[in-house]
Amino acid sequence: MAFPPATRERVVGRCVEKIVNEATQSVRIRPVEETNAGVDLDTGAIARIYNHYVLHTAISFEEEPVSLEMMAQRIAEVRSSSLPWLVAEQQEQVVGYAYAGKWKGRCAYRHSVETSVYLDPAFVARRIGTQLYLALLDRLLERSIHVAIGGIALPNEASVALHERAGFVKVAHFREVGYKFGQWIDVGYWQKVL
Repeated sequence: MAFPPATRERVVGRCVEKIVNEATQSVRIRPVEETNAGVDLDTGAIARIYNHYVLHTAISFEEEPVSLEMMAQRIAEVRSSSLPWLVAEQQEQVVGYAYAGKWKGRCAYRHSVETSVYLDPAFVARRIGTQLYLALLDRLLERSIHVAIGGIALPNEASVALHERAGFVKVAHFREVGYKFGQWIDVGYWQKVL
């Protein structure tokens, strides 16, 4: 039996929505884990996810992969500032992470943070990034953070959409401030007052 085009679109749309909802419902968001010795259990997965963006995209301005030791130091620095570092886990596999770092070093900036979200490329466009970002923002509110700032290498429609879904608004645009893969890259900043 064939459906008329409009009915078929509604049925397909509902099926896609159901699949996406099922996929995101099975995601667990939790703080990054560490052992008794202080060694982070999630560092390998986090480095693997991040290094994909370092090696294959202009989203990160780093040009060399980050070692496990360097990633562990970065995680420790965030956590020592009493700021959150979260991971998204699906079927016991880390599929993304989000964290907040200090915006600037001066004392008056202490209520503002810069946020980051990275997903395993196989898990993009499943709303996991949105779940991670909203969980991160909730934890920032608990810590009396006033402003969250996200920097985005442009163009990057997916990241812009993610930030705007989470309530961020664009506040700055710097032209050609980065150079990677033989091209100049713009950076935009979005912020959310919490």
